[in-house]
Amino acid sequence: MSSPAPYRPLQAVLWMMLTGLCFVGVQATVKHLGPGIPPAESAFLRYVLGLVFFIPMAPKLLRMRLSRRAWAFFTLRGVAQAGAVILWFFAMTRITIAEVTAMNYMTPIYITLGAAVFLGEPLAARRLIAIAIAFLGALIILRPGLRELDGGHVAMIFAALGFAAAYLVAKRMTGEVSPGLVVAMMSLMTTLFLMPFALIDWVPPTPRQLAWLFLVACFATSGHYAMTLAFKAAPMAVTQPVTFLQLVWASLAGAALFGEPLSIWVMLGGGLIMGSVSFIALRELRLQKPPAPPAPPGP
Repeated sequence: MSSPAPYRPLQAVLWMMLTGLCFVGVQATVKHLGPGIPPAESAFLRYVLGLVFFIPMAPKLLRMRLSRRAWAFFTLRGVAQAGAVILWFFAMTRITIAEVTAMNYMTPIYITLGAAVFLGEPLAARRLIAIAIAFLGALIILRPGLRELDGGHVAMIFAALGFAAAYLVAKRMTGEVSPGLVVAMMSLMTTLFLMPFALIDWVPPTPRQLAWLFLVACFATSGHYAMTLAFKAAPMAVTQPVTFLQLVWASLAGAALFGEPLSIWVMLGGGLIMGSVSFIALRELRLQKPPAPPAPPGP
């Protein structure tokens, strides 16, 4: 029997802090690029450039033999991830970095609901209360009726749903193939499904734009790797609250780099959502079940 992984909470917190900084780097870089490249093309180029990190896995991918069921699930995840990434890139050009970050925290809530509906996982009363509080946080951020909502807000609602769907499919597949193969196939399938949308409205990118998009891929890959190390060092109940710092850093980056106003409503709503996610993760840890997943970065 293999020995359990050592419990290193301080390392987990530090790795998760690095994760948040990497993901804010993704957002700030995409924001800096602006709308010069269409969202679908930006997303496609980000994934194409990111495939370089999976070159060492190429021989294994070429030799793999997957069942029809596995191909169907990988295809479904690619569709969900591609759609969500396009919407995320669109939202980044329309609303503040802090709003994108805060609304992306809804992804674990959608995952919890989806796991109950599609995977048959129980949905206890305390979970329902936490979910209700999270949706209250989303309403505080959006404040419908009190201000005019931008298309970026609507895009982020559906982007979070798309990321949740992609995660649920990945959860089904991790029991059949290795996690590394799941990530590699996600990147490959997402690239393929983004391609036709990118070609529809293709704008030749400049070398400078390609360099910035490669930086996005570096930040995203590093963030995912740091997050994996954090999960190995301690349970998600330890690392989950740390992800709220990403909203603080996103707000500061938006204000310092792009002149975006600091919004108390975004911080308050994001705090409620993050508190709900952390509560669900802690409850799952106490019940000795896999804890709620963290909010994915988006791209």
